[in-house]
Amino acid sequence: AAPGRVNLIGDHTDYTGGFVLPMALSQDYSTVIYGTGFLKTGKGTGDTTIRVRFCSDASNQENPDMVEERRISGFYPPPHEDEKRTWADYVVGTIVQYKDDLPKQGCQLELCFAISTSVPLNAGLSSSASLEMAVALFTECFLHDLAYSSVSKADKDIPTERALRGQKAENEWAHSPCGIMDQMVISKATEGNLLLIDCRDFTTTNVPMKTGTGDKMPVVVIANSGVTHSIADGEYGKRRAECYDAVQAMQEVPLYHVLSLRDATLQDVKDTEEKMTSTIFNRAKHVVTENQRTKEAKICFRVGTWDRLGELMAASHASLKDDFQVSCEEVDFMVDLAQKYEGVYGSRMTGGGFGGCTVSLVQKQAVDGFVEHLKLEYKEKYQKDIQTFVSEPGVGARVLAIDMDCKGESDFYKDQKKPKD
Repeated sequence: AAPGRVNLIGDHTDYTGGFVLPMALSQDYSTVIYGTGFLKTGKGTGDTTIRVRFCSDASNQENPDMVEERRISGFYPPPHEDEKRTWADYVVGTIVQYKDDLPKQGCQLELCFAISTSVPLNAGLSSSASLEMAVALFTECFLHDLAYSSVSKADKDIPTERALRGQKAENEWAHSPCGIMDQMVISKATEGNLLLIDCRDFTTTNVPMKTGTGDKMPVVVIANSGVTHSIADGEYGKRRAECYDAVQAMQEVPLYHVLSLRDATLQDVKDTEEKMTSTIFNRAKHVVTENQRTKEAKICFRVGTWDRLGELMAASHASLKDDFQVSCEEVDFMVDLAQKYEGVYGSRMTGGGFGGCTVSLVQKQAVDGFVEHLKLEYKEKYQKDIQTFVSEPGVGARVLAIDMDCKGESDFYKDQKKPKD
């Protein structure tokens, strides 16, 4: 199983090597895979083959029992970017990442599974990365000790490697130019902690959310606008290109220390303004200031300075709306309602944008009233119901159960059964 995720702050910074501060959602919002499979290794001379059969409760509303089937052997390239994308591309693309772990000849891997998800689709909560990480972990269960055998690093970090494979699957098979944040937090999150990710070197830091017993202690409330998006539809890729253009402009100044927007200061951006269009300038300004906000937010979560954290969330949303232009009317309306409600520390859009969800930090005693207010006002304005839910920082991708009668006691399974620290 693998959860969805919500990003508390740090959006559109991951693909520029910056900082993000997401958390995994609680177990109520996860993708679960149940199935079986086997790995046969022998002395045959034929190409190694992976045969996959799978279905999903969210894949085809008209024919929910339809089974997808793929046979992966030899050179197996991703679909062309002009081809229509399907949800199956995320599944197949993830499994293909494990092909190099197998011997090139004489091996057969069979996987048969069903997928069920409670992560809202196209809502900015990383349903795709949740699917990828669940498929990845399921596949590893049948590869035994061959999983990641093609990775040459002596000190390989398996959760990080898993995240990188999921990202590659989404980039190449779904033609979605996402950064590493979603897969990384879903692969590595631990119970009760947010995860600060340095998207340049992939180092991570667990950030506990200060706890307490008072009614003014905050909880995380997520609200789904119902406006769907797909980050592969063009605007996301356009933003990435604009960030690249900003770096090129800085290097022409020359500001040679700026290899990505992660390296730039706000003064660097201002010094380059004349060499940029107003759009490129605003994109760069957002990324640089969002990195600063994210690093400060880490401290706020640790020590419990909730009012300051709310200010950072508000500034983040304003920047995403005005400088990066990835919000929408419905999401802005929800954020505005939240920021004006008594007992809400802060609120912002979350995820890639162009619809999806808001995330709000709300005092415990105000949650019920806030949720009711948000639903009533949104219904009155847009004649649509919204989904809201409360989540604590959850655990990342995990094996729920393994039928050990069907599996040898390999080191892989022994590791899976070890108690977590």
